[in-house]
Order: sequence, then C-alpha cells, then structure tokens
Amino acid sequence: MTNQKPTATSRLKQDYMRLKRDPVPYITAEPLPSNILEWHYVIHGPEDSPYHGGYYHGTLLFTKEFPFKPPSIYMITPNGRFKTNKRLCLSISDFHPDTWNPAWSVATILTGLLSFMLETTPTLGSCESTTYEKRRYARQSLDFNMKNEVFQELFPEVCEEIKERLAKIEEHRKANAAATNNNTTATAGATANGTAAAAAGASPDGLLDVDGADGPNPVTGAGADESNNIWHSLYTNLIVLIGFVIFALIVHYVIKSMNIE
Repeated sequence: MTNQKPTATSRLKQDYMRLKRDPVPYITAEPLPSNILEWHYVIHGPEDSPYHGGYYHGTLLFTKEFPFKPPSIYMITPNGRFKTNKRLCLSISDFHPDTWNPAWSVATILTGLLSFMLETTPTLGSCESTTYEKRRYARQSLDFNMKNEVFQELFPEVCEEIKERLAKIEEHRKANAAATNNNTTATAGATANGTAAAAAGASPDGLLDVDGADGPNPVTGAGADESNNIWHSLYTNLIVLIGFVIFALIVHYVIKSMNIE
C-alpha cells in the first residue's frame, strides 16, 4: 500500500510554488484553502489596454484528472470581454480537451486567458462592448470586487490597493465638489453684489448708476449736463467754422467781381 498523493493535488501544489517564485505579469492567483481544486485569480488590467485600472476576478475549476484534463474557466467581475459566471470556450479550457497539453501549468492557463482577453476574437462565453464600456467596467470593478467575501479573504493585498484607490477617488471627488461649490458661491456673490450696488446707485426714476452710488449718472444729473455741454461746444464750433468758410467765399467773390470791372 502506498501513501502517494493524488496527481492533481501534487501537481497543483507544485504549480502554486512556481507561481509564487515566478509570478505571471498582471495576474494574482490563489487556491481555496479548503479545496485546492478551486483556484481564484485576479487580472490587473494592463496599462495599454481599455482594462487599465480594473481588477477582474474569476475562477479555475480543476478535476481530479488534472493535469491530464483541462479546467473550467469562469469570469466573475463584469468586464466587457467575457460573460460573467459562464464557462469560457478557450483552447486552454475544458471546452477543448483535444487541444489540451498536460505540460501546461496554472501559469500557462492564466497567461493564455489574459492574452485572449486582450484580443477581440469571439468565442462561446465572450461578449462585445465598446472601449468606453470596458473602461467604465474597469472603474466599477473596484467596488464590485470589494463586495465579494471570497475575494477579500484570498486577496488581502489587492484589497488594500483597491481601498487606497477608492480613497483617492473619493478625495478627488470631494475636491471637485468643493471647487464647484466655491465657483457657484463666488458667482452668486458677484451677482448679489452687482445687484446691491446697482440698487444703491439707482436714481429716483429707476435708472441705474453704473459708477456707484456716489458717482454721476450717465443719463441724468451732473454727468448728463457735462455730456450735453461737450456736444453743444462741438456744434457751436462747427457752425462758426461753416460761417467763416461762407464769409471767405463771399469776400473772394466780391474781390474777383471788382477786378473784372
């Protein structure tokens, strides 16, 4: 009688040690403490993709026949690329046991999943969405994952990252709200001050004094008289000038007539 451990358990433990030693870029993975056949992963959206800033939680469900049979692959977090809680049809999943290679590890599976996520090739379990929608899902993934107890239990470090990001987002939101309120208050204050000043400088007949309560009114009062005086002087000078020109013409005509005679 032998004490040899089941092949799947032994192989998955080896894969786990390899992942800890050589992590897959943009991916974190942990098996359930109570069941090594159920793995949970988190894909961190790459910088040059519409998933940037998002955290995408999913599961790999292995059978006892692993590594001779591929796992089922699911995505839990809404993402715009894969349907949630649906088996994904990939060459590395149980939809295609004919293309499965027993040499492939958990790291290989997760790398292939990320690669396929960044593509647009349709498959069973995939969905279509715009770049805008994918970015919106990326923002929403923060709150979504924090509501999942298994996610919080398995990925405490990722949760700390998300909490810090949510705190920064909240600070930014409050700062924007405060700036908006200040602008609104300043605008309202300027409007109120302008109205009060206009009211203070209003003449009895309802005309506003735009220069203030103590300044001249541009329409009535001293200001109006000064303006009228200027125009009167201009008219007077113009009349004098015209009269002088006419007088000169008459003199010139008289002298010319006398010379002719």
